[in-house]
Amino acid sequence: MLAEFDQVHFAYQPHAPILQGVSLQIPRGKVTALMGASGGGKTTLLRLLGGQIQAQSGRVHVFGQALDQVDHQNLYALRRRMGMLFQFGALFTDLTVFDNVAFPLREHTRLPENLIRDIVLLKLNAVGLRGARDLYPADISGGMARRVALARAMALDPELMMYDEPFAGLDPISLGTAAQLIRQLNDALGLTSVIVSHDLDETFRIADHVVILANGRIATQGTPEQVRQCADPLVRQFVNASAEGPVRFHYPAPDLSADFMLGTSKGGQL
Repeated sequence: MLAEFDQVHFAYQPHAPILQGVSLQIPRGKVTALMGASGGGKTTLLRLLGGQIQAQSGRVHVFGQALDQVDHQNLYALRRRMGMLFQFGALFTDLTVFDNVAFPLREHTRLPENLIRDIVLLKLNAVGLRGARDLYPADISGGMARRVALARAMALDPELMMYDEPFAGLDPISLGTAAQLIRQLNDALGLTSVIVSHDLDETFRIADHVVILANGRIATQGTPEQVRQCADPLVRQFVNASAEGPVRFHYPAPDLSADFMLGTSKGGQL
Protein backbone atom coordinates (compact mmCIF):
# COMPACT_ATOMS: atom_id res chain seq x y z
CA MET A 1 0.00 0.00 0.00
CA LEU A 2 1.23 3.47 -0.82
CA ALA A 3 -0.77 5.26 1.88
CA GLU A 4 -2.92 4.34 4.85
CA PHE A 5 -5.32 6.07 7.24
CA ASP A 6 -5.55 4.34 10.62
CA GLN A 7 -8.51 5.32 12.84
CA VAL A 8 -8.22 8.99 11.82
CA HIS A 9 -10.31 11.58 13.62
CA PHE A 10 -10.34 15.19 12.45
CA ALA A 11 -12.44 18.29 13.14
CA TYR A 12 -12.00 21.91 12.09
CA GLN A 13 -14.19 22.88 15.05
CA PRO A 14 -14.28 20.95 18.36
CA HIS A 15 -17.96 19.99 18.18
CA ALA A 16 -18.20 19.46 14.41
CA PRO A 17 -16.20 16.33 13.51
CA ILE A 18 -15.39 15.83 9.83
CA LEU A 19 -13.76 12.40 10.07
CA GLN A 20 -14.62 9.90 12.79
CA GLY A 21 -12.34 6.88 13.00
CA VAL A 22 -11.66 6.54 9.26
CA SER A 23 -9.43 3.62 8.30
CA LEU A 24 -8.52 3.39 4.64
CA GLN A 25 -5.76 2.01 2.42
CA ILE A 26 -4.63 3.54 -0.87
CA PRO A 27 -3.35 0.69 -3.10
CA ARG A 28 -0.16 1.35 -5.03
CA GLY A 29 -0.51 1.71 -8.80
CA LYS A 30 -4.31 2.05 -8.72
CA VAL A 31 -6.85 4.85 -9.18
CA THR A 32 -8.77 5.36 -5.95
CA ALA A 33 -11.86 7.60 -5.97
CA LEU A 34 -13.13 9.38 -2.85
CA MET A 35 -16.81 10.17 -3.28
CA GLY A 36 -19.86 11.13 -1.26
CA ALA A 37 -22.07 14.12 -0.47
CA SER A 38 -20.55 17.58 -0.06
CA GLY A 39 -18.94 18.16 3.32
CA GLY A 40 -18.22 14.46 3.82
CA GLY A 41 -14.47 14.89 4.35
CA LYS A 42 -13.10 14.02 0.90
CA THR A 43 -10.89 17.07 0.42
CA THR A 44 -9.90 16.84 4.08
CA LEU A 45 -8.45 13.40 3.35
CA LEU A 46 -6.37 14.91 0.53
CA ARG A 47 -5.08 17.62 2.87
CA LEU A 48 -4.15 14.98 5.43
CA LEU A 49 -2.34 12.99 2.72
CA GLY A 50 -0.32 16.06 1.76
CA GLY A 51 0.52 16.90 5.35
CA GLN A 52 -1.24 20.28 5.20
CA ILE A 53 -3.17 19.36 8.33
CA GLN A 54 -2.72 16.70 11.01
CA ALA A 55 -5.31 14.39 12.51
CA GLN A 56 -6.40 14.99 16.10
CA SER A 57 -6.03 11.25 16.65
CA GLY A 58 -5.12 8.25 14.55
CA ARG A 59 -2.28 8.16 12.06
CA VAL A 60 -1.65 8.81 8.36
CA HIS A 61 1.14 6.86 6.65
CA VAL A 62 2.48 7.84 3.22
CA PHE A 63 5.40 6.08 1.54
CA GLY A 64 5.79 4.05 4.72
CA GLN A 65 6.22 7.09 6.98
CA ALA A 66 3.88 8.45 9.63
CA LEU A 67 3.27 12.10 8.72
CA ASP A 68 2.90 13.19 12.33
CA GLN A 69 6.44 11.98 13.04
CA VAL A 70 8.37 13.69 10.24
CA ASP A 71 10.01 17.12 10.54
CA HIS A 72 9.46 19.94 8.07
CA GLN A 73 12.49 19.06 5.95
CA ASN A 74 11.40 15.44 5.52
CA LEU A 75 7.78 16.50 4.96
CA TYR A 76 8.87 18.68 2.03
CA ALA A 77 10.91 15.77 0.69
CA LEU A 78 7.79 13.58 0.82
CA ARG A 79 5.73 16.27 -0.90
CA ARG A 80 8.16 16.28 -3.80
CA ARG A 81 7.00 12.73 -4.44
CA MET A 82 3.40 13.98 -4.70
CA GLY A 83 1.53 15.94 -7.36
CA MET A 84 -1.66 17.92 -6.81
CA LEU A 85 -4.22 19.04 -9.37
CA PHE A 86 -6.27 21.76 -7.71
CA GLN A 87 -9.91 22.38 -8.51
CA PHE A 88 -10.08 24.70 -11.57
CA GLY A 89 -6.31 24.39 -12.12
CA ALA A 90 -5.00 27.37 -10.09
CA LEU A 91 -2.60 28.46 -12.85
CA PHE A 92 -0.50 31.60 -12.48
CA THR A 93 -2.34 34.05 -14.72
CA ASP A 94 0.69 36.23 -15.48
CA LEU A 95 2.85 33.29 -16.61
CA THR A 96 2.71 31.55 -19.97
CA VAL A 97 1.67 27.91 -20.24
CA PHE A 98 5.35 27.00 -20.57
CA ASP A 99 6.39 28.97 -17.49
CA ASN A 100 3.51 27.54 -15.43
CA VAL A 101 4.78 24.02 -16.06
CA ALA A 102 8.42 25.07 -15.59
CA PHE A 103 7.69 26.74 -12.25
CA PRO A 104 8.09 23.69 -9.94
CA LEU A 105 11.23 22.62 -11.82
CA ARG A 106 12.81 26.05 -11.36
CA GLU A 107 11.65 26.26 -7.76
CA HIS A 108 12.70 22.81 -6.53
CA THR A 109 15.60 21.73 -8.76
CA ARG A 110 18.89 23.11 -10.04
CA LEU A 111 18.42 21.77 -13.54
CA PRO A 112 19.79 23.88 -16.42
CA GLU A 113 17.26 25.77 -18.52
CA ASN A 114 17.84 23.65 -21.61
CA LEU A 115 16.91 20.50 -19.67
CA ILE A 116 13.92 22.24 -18.06
CA ARG A 117 12.76 23.18 -21.56
CA ASP A 118 12.92 19.57 -22.71
CA ILE A 119 11.00 18.33 -19.64
CA VAL A 120 8.30 20.99 -20.00
CA LEU A 121 7.77 20.21 -23.67
CA LEU A 122 7.52 16.49 -22.87
CA LYS A 123 4.92 17.13 -20.16
CA LEU A 124 2.91 19.45 -22.39
CA ASN A 125 3.08 16.95 -25.23
CA ALA A 126 1.71 14.26 -22.90
CA VAL A 127 -1.41 16.38 -22.30
CA GLY A 128 -1.70 17.46 -25.94
CA LEU A 129 -0.74 21.10 -25.43
CA ARG A 130 2.86 21.46 -26.60
CA GLY A 131 1.63 23.85 -29.28
CA ALA A 132 0.05 26.14 -26.67
CA ARG A 133 3.27 26.72 -24.71
CA ASP A 134 3.51 30.45 -25.48
CA LEU A 135 -0.12 31.25 -24.63
CA TYR A 136 -1.38 32.63 -21.31
CA PRO A 137 -4.14 31.03 -19.17
CA ALA A 138 -6.56 33.72 -20.36
CA ASP A 139 -5.97 32.60 -23.95
CA ILE A 140 -7.04 28.96 -23.47
CA SER A 141 -10.26 27.17 -22.51
CA GLY A 142 -11.09 25.83 -19.08
CA GLY A 143 -10.49 22.27 -20.19
CA MET A 144 -7.10 23.19 -21.65
CA ALA A 145 -6.17 25.05 -18.46
CA ARG A 146 -6.95 21.92 -16.45
CA ARG A 147 -4.59 19.93 -18.69
CA VAL A 148 -1.84 22.53 -18.27
CA ALA A 149 -2.31 22.25 -14.51
CA LEU A 150 -1.99 18.47 -14.84
CA ALA A 151 1.28 18.87 -16.76
CA ARG A 152 2.55 21.19 -14.02
CA ALA A 153 1.51 18.75 -11.28
CA MET A 154 3.49 16.03 -13.04
CA ALA A 155 6.59 18.12 -13.73
CA LEU A 156 8.59 16.53 -10.90
CA ASP A 157 7.52 12.97 -11.81
CA PRO A 158 5.49 12.28 -8.64
CA GLU A 159 4.65 8.79 -7.42
CA LEU A 160 1.31 9.91 -5.94
CA MET A 161 -1.12 12.13 -7.86
CA MET A 162 -4.03 13.78 -6.07
CA TYR A 163 -6.96 15.33 -7.95
CA ASP A 164 -9.47 17.64 -6.25
CA GLU A 165 -12.61 17.75 -8.42
CA PRO A 166 -10.74 17.45 -11.75
CA PHE A 167 -13.99 17.32 -13.76
CA ALA A 168 -15.80 20.31 -12.23
CA GLY A 169 -17.04 22.86 -14.77
CA LEU A 170 -15.89 20.94 -17.85
CA ASP A 171 -17.96 20.34 -20.96
CA PRO A 172 -18.61 16.66 -21.85
CA ILE A 173 -15.75 16.48 -24.36
CA SER A 174 -13.21 18.08 -22.03
CA LEU A 175 -14.48 15.94 -19.16
CA GLY A 176 -14.05 12.72 -21.10
CA THR A 177 -10.61 13.81 -22.28
CA ALA A 178 -9.49 14.64 -18.73
CA ALA A 179 -10.76 11.32 -17.37
CA GLN A 180 -9.05 9.32 -20.11
CA LEU A 181 -5.83 11.25 -19.54
CA ILE A 182 -5.84 10.53 -15.81
CA ARG A 183 -6.27 6.82 -16.47
CA GLN A 184 -3.66 6.68 -19.23
CA LEU A 185 -1.02 8.60 -17.27
CA ASN A 186 -1.63 6.48 -14.18
CA ASP A 187 -1.03 3.26 -16.12
CA ALA A 188 1.76 4.46 -18.40
CA LEU A 189 3.83 6.06 -15.62
CA GLY A 190 3.03 3.59 -12.85
CA LEU A 191 1.42 6.25 -10.67
CA THR A 192 -0.93 5.96 -7.74
CA SER A 193 -3.90 8.32 -8.14
CA VAL A 194 -6.46 9.60 -5.64
CA ILE A 195 -9.47 11.44 -7.09
CA VAL A 196 -12.06 13.49 -5.24
CA SER A 197 -15.06 13.78 -7.53
CA HIS A 198 -18.84 14.08 -7.72
CA ASP A 199 -19.02 12.94 -11.33
CA LEU A 200 -20.26 9.39 -10.88
CA ASP A 201 -20.17 8.04 -14.44
CA GLU A 202 -16.68 9.23 -15.47
CA THR A 203 -15.15 8.45 -12.09
CA PHE A 204 -16.60 4.94 -11.99
CA ARG A 205 -15.32 4.41 -15.53
CA ILE A 206 -11.66 5.03 -14.64
CA ALA A 207 -11.45 4.05 -10.95
CA ASP A 208 -10.14 0.74 -9.64
CA HIS A 209 -11.30 1.37 -6.09
CA VAL A 210 -14.17 3.60 -4.89
CA VAL A 211 -14.67 4.87 -1.34
CA ILE A 212 -18.00 6.47 -0.37
CA LEU A 213 -17.76 8.79 2.64
CA ALA A 214 -20.78 9.82 4.69
CA ASN A 215 -21.23 11.39 8.11
CA GLY A 216 -17.51 11.28 8.81
CA ARG A 217 -17.19 7.56 8.14
CA ILE A 218 -16.78 5.14 5.25
CA ALA A 219 -20.22 4.05 4.09
CA THR A 220 -18.83 1.48 1.66
CA GLN A 221 -15.82 0.78 -0.53
CA GLY A 222 -14.88 -1.62 -3.31
CA THR A 223 -14.80 -1.81 -7.07
CA PRO A 224 -17.22 0.48 -8.97
CA GLU A 225 -19.52 -2.49 -9.58
CA GLN A 226 -19.49 -3.52 -5.92
CA VAL A 227 -20.39 0.03 -4.90
CA ARG A 228 -23.24 0.12 -7.42
CA GLN A 229 -24.64 -3.09 -5.90
CA CYS A 230 -24.38 -1.87 -2.28
CA ALA A 231 -27.69 -2.06 -0.43
CA ASP A 232 -26.95 0.73 2.06
CA PRO A 233 -29.72 3.38 1.64
CA LEU A 234 -27.28 6.28 1.76
CA VAL A 235 -25.05 4.72 -0.89
CA ARG A 236 -28.08 3.89 -3.04
CA GLN A 237 -29.27 7.49 -2.81
CA PHE A 238 -25.86 8.80 -3.88
CA VAL A 239 -25.34 6.31 -6.72
CA ASN A 240 -28.86 6.87 -8.07
CA ALA A 241 -28.81 10.66 -7.52
CA SER A 242 -32.09 10.41 -5.67
CA ALA A 243 -33.69 13.34 -3.85
CA GLU A 244 -35.29 10.94 -1.37
CA GLY A 245 -33.16 9.11 1.17
CA PRO A 246 -31.08 9.57 4.32
CA VAL A 247 -29.50 12.80 2.99
CA ARG A 248 -32.29 15.34 3.28
CA PHE A 249 -32.89 18.49 1.22
CA HIS A 250 -33.99 20.56 4.23
CA TYR A 251 -31.58 21.58 6.97
CA PRO A 252 -33.02 20.55 10.39
CA ALA A 253 -35.56 23.15 11.50
CA PRO A 254 -38.60 23.48 13.79
CA ASP A 255 -42.00 22.37 12.53
CA LEU A 256 -43.11 24.76 9.78
CA SER A 257 -46.47 25.72 11.34
CA ALA A 258 -44.86 26.19 14.75
CA ASP A 259 -42.21 28.45 13.23
CA PHE A 260 -44.86 30.70 11.64
CA MET A 261 -46.93 30.75 14.82
CA LEU A 262 -43.81 31.85 16.72
CA GLY A 263 -43.48 34.85 14.41
CA THR A 264 -47.17 35.72 14.84
CA SER A 265 -46.91 35.56 18.63
CA LYS A 266 -44.12 38.14 18.48
CA GLY A 267 -46.26 40.61 16.58
CA GLY A 268 -44.96 39.59 13.18
CA GLN A 269 -41.31 40.13 14.15
CA LEU A 270 -39.23 37.11 13.03
